[in-house]
Formats: sequence, C-alpha cells, structure tokens
Amino acid sequence: MNHSKILNHPIISERYFFPREAAIPQPFWVECEGARLACAYHEIDNEALTIVHFHGNGEVVADYLGDFSEIIGRMGCNCFLTEFRGYGESSGTAQLGRMLEDVQQIIEQIKQPHDKLILFGRSVGSLFAIKAAELFPNVAGLVLESAVADPLERLLLRVDPVELGTSLSGLSAAVAQAINIQQIMSQFSKPTLILHTRHDGLIDASHASRLAEWCGGPVRVEIFRQGNHNDIMFVNGPRYFALLHEFIKSIRG
Repeated sequence: MNHSKILNHPIISERYFFPREAAIPQPFWVECEGARLACAYHEIDNEALTIVHFHGNGEVVADYLGDFSEIIGRMGCNCFLTEFRGYGESSGTAQLGRMLEDVQQIIEQIKQPHDKLILFGRSVGSLFAIKAAELFPNVAGLVLESAVADPLERLLLRVDPVELGTSLSGLSAAVAQAINIQQIMSQFSKPTLILHTRHDGLIDASHASRLAEWCGGPVRVEIFRQGNHNDIMFVNGPRYFALLHEFIKSIRG
C-alpha cells in the first residue's frame, strides 16, 4: 500500500472522523477533486483580513455560523468557515489524505491575497491550518486552538498499523510525507497564537508546548486554567476573544 492510500484507509475515516449532515444558507462552494465542499463566507469588507477557520472532527460549519462569525466581524475581519468532505452539505467521504490535499483548493478559491489571510485550526482542524501554512507561507498569521502536534500519536490511539495493511514505520512515513508539523512550524515565520486548556482531556497541553517550541516566528501561548477540549471557547469567552482580537490588531500593525 502506498503512503497516500494509507491515510485514506476507511478504518482511519471511521475512527478519526465523525461527520454529520447540516444545511447552511447560501454555501460558498469549493470544488475539489472528487468532492464539493459546502463552506461559508461571512464578508464584511473585501479589503479586510480574513480568518480561515478549520473546525474539529466532530463539528460542522453550521456550529460556527452566527455568534462566532459575527464576533469575528466585529473585530473587523471576514470569516471563512471551511467544511470538510463528507461533512455538512459537502459531498465525498472524510479521508485524511484527501482532506489534506483539499487545503490548496480551499485557499485558492477564497480568492483573497494570501497576506490577508489568518489561518485558524481547532483540534484536528489544526492539521489543515498547519498544512495551509506550509502551502501558503506568506499568510498573515496562524491561530491554533486545542491543536495537534503529533498526528501519528493521535492515530495510534485508535488504529493499529496492521489494520491498515502496513507497519508502524509505514504509517509514520505516510504521516511525515503528508504533514511534517515540526518542520512546517519551524519554517513558518509569521505570528502564531496558540490557545489550549491545562485540563484538556483529549489533546493534552503538551501538544501546545511542542508547537510553541517549534515556532519559527513570533508566538503567543495561552494555557487556560478553566475548561476542557470542547468548551475552551465557551468557558473562557471574554479572555479567548480578547486574545484573538489582540492578535489580529498586532497583525494589522
């Protein structure tokens, strides 16, 4: 089995991704190979910075319509909510390898100058934000919330390489070929904001520490004392959004 097929294995899809259907008004359609992604774009000003948000593996774009995109708008930013294949109204099947490959088409079809984009990845969505930072290193900045530093570590919690028809070294090589997070972060020179909770029960705070250590550009890290993986934004709302607003203002200069 070649490296690209390993990450698209149905066992990874079944155990790592939890799509659900959810309709949204006026989707912003992104055409990818073998899938059509039902994204959402809340635009306040064509000249403004745009937050490009990649949600977690148990979420959909519809979860972020309304309050989240409106708060981003009040900060003076457009908000592009990225949907994954197989999620929401998108066609296709959630496959890790293909989803990483979709990132290029997503960013290109937003049709905004790359230096006006702030990438934002939450949980597993951090993989796609980091991949975008590799493909488009001249974006304005990167926000990582409850993010993954080691996707191989996460896969091994739910998958035995033998089930994928490969070995540990084969799976490790497949992950490294698709997304080498340490290398990407060390080469990314733009500002990064890292948000995590001390008591994250799914992705422990050591992931935030590793990501911060690898950053090749300016980095701000906030480890919240309150909250867990899925309520970090709700429990820490005022501080969470204040930090995000400060980060945006620092990019604007």
